[in-house]
Amino acid sequence: MTRNLIEEIAGGLIVSCQALEGEPLYGPEFMAAMAVAAAEGGAAAIRANTPQDVKAIKRACDLPMIGLYKKHYPDSDVYITPTLREAQEIAEAGAEFVALDATSLPRPDGRSLAELIASIRETCPQVRIVADVSTFEEGVAAMKLGVDLVSTTLSGYTPHSLQQEEPDIELVRRLAALREVPVLAEGRIWTVEQGAACLLAGAHAVVVGTAITRPQEITRRFAGAIRSASQREFAQ
Repeated sequence: MTRNLIEEIAGGLIVSCQALEGEPLYGPEFMAAMAVAAAEGGAAAIRANTPQDVKAIKRACDLPMIGLYKKHYPDSDVYITPTLREAQEIAEAGAEFVALDATSLPRPDGRSLAELIASIRETCPQVRIVADVSTFEEGVAAMKLGVDLVSTTLSGYTPHSLQQEEPDIELVRRLAALREVPVLAEGRIWTVEQGAACLLAGAHAVVVGTAITRPQEITRRFAGAIRSASQREFAQ
């Protein structure tokens, strides 16, 4: 029987296990260990970057995988699975979902988003497509192109999207209200309360990365808060 992976992740937590080159936990073995820890904690799925990390995690963990491949091209600001080549490598690595930049920014190979999605459907029919968007209009456009999921991943990371420190819950609410395609809430979710608020706004599932899997950032927040509290105490 074919698994309905979209239904399997409904109402769940998707943990983004990513580390960039130069960071302390960079490397497939560390991300695989992080994914196993996330699975033990009750994660419904994993989101991961690069074919190497996807392969390592799939060997260690049987949760559904949203794979992406961050790659920078000199002629474009699109870097999340920017071309068909990256999508194919992620699919070949074993990811059940491939996430890609579905913003209105120009793509590096001159292809339109519609052309990229059509090419992925043709060459990688086994994968489901997750559209990472930054605005309501981009989400609507991606839905019309037939993607399987829309994620608010890039809100606040494009020049034309809402710039704020909090999760873009209003974007989640507006997209989910369309009832066209399941919506993932992602981006700047730091607390369980924020995650719950996203679900209440209509999110199909919630993606959390930095607040769980980047200890240097978690430590920085704690250290800053404690330092500030200490300074206030000594100032009294």
